[in-house]
Parts: sequence; structure tokens; C-alpha cells
Amino acid sequence: MNFYMESEELVMTTNYVHHRKRYFYFGCKRVFDILCSIIGLIALVPIIIGVKIAYVCTGDFHSIFYRQTRLGKHGKKIRIFKLRTMVPNADEILKNWLNHNPEKRAEYLRDRKIENDPRITKIGNFLRKSSLDEFPQFINIFIGDMSLIGPRPVVPDEVKKYKKNKDKFLSVRPGLTGYWASNGRSNISYDERIKMELYYVDHCGFLLDLQIIFDTIFAVIKKDGAK
Repeated sequence: MNFYMESEELVMTTNYVHHRKRYFYFGCKRVFDILCSIIGLIALVPIIIGVKIAYVCTGDFHSIFYRQTRLGKHGKKIRIFKLRTMVPNADEILKNWLNHNPEKRAEYLRDRKIENDPRITKIGNFLRKSSLDEFPQFINIFIGDMSLIGPRPVVPDEVKKYKKNKDKFLSVRPGLTGYWASNGRSNISYDERIKMELYYVDHCGFLLDLQIIFDTIFAVIKKDGAK
């Protein structure tokens, strides 16, 4: 009887230590997110000015910002900010284009992306290749909807792909970059992406986050997987 009591106490102690470490990690991570988001927001100002001028020079006077509903921690719906990389009526064009291209429709439903997407502007192509289109998400990081590092946020109907692991995937804040985003992105199948995102949820910590930061820097420099 004493053996079982001691075993139970050991398990409780181990769980307590584990939860304390997790709270400490996520607390430090939030402070780091706030500091990085402030720096990112300062850097965002000249980027906004440059992108706006570039679009106006092409005759495009529409807003340079794009907002989309994604899922945050615990499935909360959030509106993420991005620099617009597509033509203003992109959703309408996508709908019509997919209706006339069944093979592309299947590709889009499978991978959530299209090769040689006709909606992307020349300026938008540069923004994507350089990952500058993601910079406005420092706003989401600052207000706490996102983290600097975590699984990339998905649209509501996309989370169904995670099946029984949906709640695990949504148990942490989504990130501006992450284990999948820093390791190939568009060069990796969606099934492999799911495995990588869930790996991060299970193993997130200071060392893995540091590795992701360096991997992201190298990926951006090499334009690895950016589409």
C-alpha cells in the first residue's frame, strides 16, 4: 500500500514540476513576444510606406492591408493582418478560376495553395518571397492573439485536417513563424506539415524556439519554400 502511495506522490510531484516549467516557459515567451513585437512594429512603418508607394505607382490605390479570419489558441477566432499580395478582388477571381479548373480546385483543397496563382501581383510576389507580407502580424503578437513562434494559424475549415489532434494543435498560440514555417513551408506536403506542427506543440521550449529563430532567418535569406 505504501508503494502505491509513494508512486502516486511521485507522479503528482513530477506533474507539478512539469507544469511549473511550462508556466515559466510561456511567461518568458510572452515577455519576449512583446519586446519583439515593439521592434517589429517600428520596422513596419517604413515597410508600409514603401509598399504603398509601390502599389500607387502601378495604379493600384486600394488598401495595402489584408485581414483574414484564422483560429487562435483554444479555437478562438482572430483576424490576422498581412500586407496584400493579391489583386483587390482575389476571392472572386479564385472562385471563378477554380470553377473552370477542376484539377486546380483539387490541388487547392488538398494543399491550400496553387502553383502559379493568378491572383498574386508582381509586388505581392516580392513580398511573399521576402516574407515581408507577414510583418503586420506583429500587431497580432503585441495584442496577444499570436506568438512570435508557434504553429501557423489556420482558417476555420482547415483545422479539420488535424482530426483527433485538433485540440492539441489549438492548445498553444499560433506563431508568426514555427517549426514547419522555418523548414521548407511550401515545399512540404500538408500531411507532413501537420506532423511538424504537432511536433512543436509536444516539444516547444527555449532551445527549440532558438533553433526555429535561426532556421527562419536562414530560410528568409535563401527564400526557401516561400511562395
